[in-house]
Amino acid sequence: MGNKSSLLSWYFNFNLLYRILIGLILGAVLGIVLGMSMEGEALQGVLAWFSFFGNIFVRLLNMIMIPIILSTLVVGASSVSPAQLGKVGIRIIILYLLTSAFAVGIGLMMGGIFRPTADITALTSEVVREATRTSMFDILLNVIPTNIIGSIVNVQVLPIIFFALVFGLALSYLRMSSDTRVKNAAEAVYNLFDGLAEIIMKMIKGIMQYAPIGVLGLITVVFATNGPRVVGVLGIIVVACFVGYALHVIFVYLLLLLKAFGKINIGRFLRDAKDPFFTGFVTRSSNGTLPVTIEAAENLGVKKDVYSFSLPLGATINMDGTAIYLGVAATFIALTAWGHGFNASQIGIIIMTATLASIGSAGIPGAGAIMLLMVLETVGLPVQAGTVVAGAYAMILGIDSLLDMGRTALNVSGDLTVTTVVAKKMNLVDLSKLES
Repeated sequence: MGNKSSLLSWYFNFNLLYRILIGLILGAVLGIVLGMSMEGEALQGVLAWFSFFGNIFVRLLNMIMIPIILSTLVVGASSVSPAQLGKVGIRIIILYLLTSAFAVGIGLMMGGIFRPTADITALTSEVVREATRTSMFDILLNVIPTNIIGSIVNVQVLPIIFFALVFGLALSYLRMSSDTRVKNAAEAVYNLFDGLAEIIMKMIKGIMQYAPIGVLGLITVVFATNGPRVVGVLGIIVVACFVGYALHVIFVYLLLLLKAFGKINIGRFLRDAKDPFFTGFVTRSSNGTLPVTIEAAENLGVKKDVYSFSLPLGATINMDGTAIYLGVAATFIALTAWGHGFNASQIGIIIMTATLASIGSAGIPGAGAIMLLMVLETVGLPVQAGTVVAGAYAMILGIDSLLDMGRTALNVSGDLTVTTVVAKKMNLVDLSKLES
């Protein structure tokens, strides 16, 4: 009994990221060994067990996808008080969403240039449905649900996101009502969704404890069926993401800073921005890095009225690094499952979904993996047990911790950049501090 307890304690106390990485490596080694030493029905019989444990993980992820969209988006949208949505708040939110949209485009471009793909079609005979070609007008109309219950039942992500945002904004206004009855009712509804969000977050943490086993099972099947030739593509995905991160810094953040401040203060900004950048890289948590980001904003002379609103909001809705990751990962999965990338309407859907979903993306390690589920669902690549998509998704999850380090560093850098740029444009920054 003591040995079992000791083994479980080691498992749960050991760093989750390392456990997932170990699951990836063990799965790859096991898969290659099994593929080389067994064949035919004997191999399929063994892989059926690995597939079973891997598919449990896939089903658990799908189980919490819709509840997390509804709960976190309603809480996120209703947490922004109407009073704060003045000139500064509107500028900050628009800039956050625009930079996220650009980031998705950069991610898709990196996916198109590097074209990472793995030949894992032997995993399943099931044909993955592809999103039909529809006009942009139809896409925009379909974002507005005619029956929200039907959208939930049919796992239509964009309509659910739209409803949650509208519901949250309406709730935000009611929470500010002067009518005590209305205000109390709104607070009760907010607390309900806030509690639901906390419960779902707790469930996610529990599900992620199973992730190493699920990844091991899925990756074993991938490597046993396809051999070691899928290893190289993981390196290509990492390179594609980090090149995308670098391009976003150069062509979005630096250009915004140059336009707002000119060349003279860029060096001063970078000196203070490096602390939240490296803290985000190490901790992989936008929320965990928030105190460091706030200190950097103070050092740069940003007024407290701006950063006290902008930075916590940015830790929740500004996910530029995650958006780039989504573009690269979605392209890899599409190339693997379909043999080709996305058409124009699908690209529009991805940009829209990733931008809107970022509002509810929690600033915690691994949130991007949940967002990827949403994006894939909207373009006709649902992560379903036994499919090629599930195998490709498991490959991405195996290197997610490495990708997450870069995307979190970019996320917190974006929060500080947008905050400083808007503060400068609104004359809400102490230039004597910035120039010191």
